Amino acid sequence: MSTPAIQTFEQPVMPPVVDHPRVERREVGAPERHSWTLYESATDGISAGIWHCEPGRWRIEFGPREHEYFFVVQGRARLHSVDGTVTELGPGQAAVIPAG
Repeated sequence: MSTPAIQTFEQPVMPPVVDHPRVERREVGAPERHSWTLYESATDGISAGIWHCEPGRWRIEFGPREHEYFFVVQGRARLHSVDGTVTELGPGQAAVIPAG
């Protein structure tokens, strides 16, 4: 069995995948989102990449085994939990949104 190679990330040269939040989840605006997937593992479901988004607000839902880690490079993010907790993050801050 071979040892997996360490994955490094460079600035993407390929164009991003461009989309918008689903209509039924939108709350404010229809922000354009740009995603660059830089790593995906089919065996354990892990992926990593870069994401950029215009201002807006929408509801997100993660599956029972899907966690999301993110690091804010620029701008701000405000997350509202179903229990009413609000978490605000800015440049240099990171968080994990737990599964479910």
